[in-house]
Amino acid sequence: MYRVIIVMMLATLLAACSSQKDEVSSSKAVVPTSTAMSGHKMGDTDVKMTVKTPNVPFEYGIGMKKFQTMCASCHGQWGGGSEQGPPLMHLFYKPSHHSDRAFYNAALKGVQQHHWEFGNMPAVEGVMPQDVEKIIAFVRWLQRENGIY
Repeated sequence: MYRVIIVMMLATLLAACSSQKDEVSSSKAVVPTSTAMSGHKMGDTDVKMTVKTPNVPFEYGIGMKKFQTMCASCHGQWGGGSEQGPPLMHLFYKPSHHSDRAFYNAALKGVQQHHWEFGNMPAVEGVMPQDVEKIIAFVRWLQRENGIY
């Protein structure tokens, strides 16, 4: 009798687990556009944009967590920028303008400022090459979700 109850409970638990989506839930974030940021060379405005932060597929979850741990203090939690660094949800960072290799080198080696006036970006302390690959995959996915191709 107990075995039947245990088997039924396990079956119910497995059914509940399998019906869950492999996604990390999120929402939308209203962030300043690049031109509303004081470090932007193209001038300041009051324009705001909404960065879509859709449910993050499981395959990008590790990259999201690493981005939010290692990059968000400057680039914003969802890549919308901050007073310390530019938004990655900007056409300047589309793949045809800044390749994955450029992101990779920036994270591992640092980069001199060129579109913004935030100062040079130092190498990200403690980041490993495999971390950067996951971060780039997440950022590129988030850019596509925001219409940046």
